[in-house]
Amino acid sequence: MERLLNPDTGLIIWTILSFLILVGLLRMFAWEPLLGAVEARETCLREEREAAERARAEAEKLRREVEARLAAAGEEAKGIFARASQEGEAQRARLKAQAEAEAKTILEKTRLELEEERRRLVAQLRGDLAGLSVLAAERILRRSVDPQARKEALEEFLKDLDQGVRKA
Repeated sequence: MERLLNPDTGLIIWTILSFLILVGLLRMFAWEPLLGAVEARETCLREEREAAERARAEAEKLRREVEARLAAAGEEAKGIFARASQEGEAQRARLKAQAEAEAKTILEKTRLELEEERRRLVAQLRGDLAGLSVLAAERILRRSVDPQARKEALEEFLKDLDQGVRKA
């Protein structure tokens, strides 16, 4: 223990000299490569950090672009849907108006045909009635002009008239 408290000066000098030689040798042969490796590692880490930051910024930029495109596509889809809805509504209105016009035309045509048929039937009925009237007058004139004969002729005329109307 005493040796530890009173070190030998020669040993101290040799220890210091050995340490300085070791530091000198390390500096000559190992210091530059070690510093170069540390600097290369620092440079590599810095470049990787910068590349990661650029990639993150690019990813954020792309995310914003995609969101903007999605929003624009959504708005465009809404616009397309609105236009399609408006066009569909306009088409429905056009078809409804066309159908109403066609129905009105058909009704008017049918009304005119019915009116023409009624006129034709009235004219035919008048012709038949005129013929029956002439026939009744002829029968009345053939018979004697006494009241009983006129009554019978009139009843016969009305009977013939009723049968003619039922046939029509």
